[in-house]
Amino acid sequence: MKKLVVLTGAGISAESGISTFRDANGLWEGHDVMEVATPEGFATNPELVLEFYNQRRKQLLEVEPNKAHFNLVDLENSYDVEIITQNVDDLHERAGSKNVTHLHGELLKARSSIDENIVLNWNKDLIIGDFCEKKSQLRPHIVWFGEMVPMLDKAIEITRKADILVIIGTSMQVYPAASLIDYIKPDTPIYFIDPKPSVSENNFKKLKIIKDLASHGTDKLISIL
Repeated sequence: MKKLVVLTGAGISAESGISTFRDANGLWEGHDVMEVATPEGFATNPELVLEFYNQRRKQLLEVEPNKAHFNLVDLENSYDVEIITQNVDDLHERAGSKNVTHLHGELLKARSSIDENIVLNWNKDLIIGDFCEKKSQLRPHIVWFGEMVPMLDKAIEITRKADILVIIGTSMQVYPAASLIDYIKPDTPIYFIDPKPSVSENNFKKLKIIKDLASHGTDKLISIL
């Protein structure tokens, strides 16, 4: 069975009603990214950061996976599918995908501020005074700007084994996630699904662009494969 590796970004979750954090002027839900998505921001105003992610968590719990998520599950009948996502939602898992690697963390988890190996499932508000077993404040289990991406090495190893690479709903502009495409084997077919693709078919030898939303684009992908 061929290995199908899928890289997903905000575009696949947008059709479920999850707004992309960052808008055109660079603000995240009205906040400067340095305020709500950096260790420095958390140290300066932990209440603001916790509330920002509490709102994101509430939004996530109100939405459902969309057709694109379910289409990727259907592909597991014919391929060994592994998903590497930049998204912090759990929509791939809720749709039924078996192998999902989260590069940037998970919104429905919290972790210790002093021991990154202490990670808890968390689907309610996270507030000041919520401590881990080591009596340290819990923080969102999110990879913030300026932090290491602990799952990157695993993602590289998965990408290296790809027989087919599919990219959905990501600009491939955010590093280190964007560098994963550099690890595929020569002549690996690439399918790029996005309504506003940031690449052209001249960029890679065996690249096919499907200029569409994730739901319709994955329908087309299934018919091609």
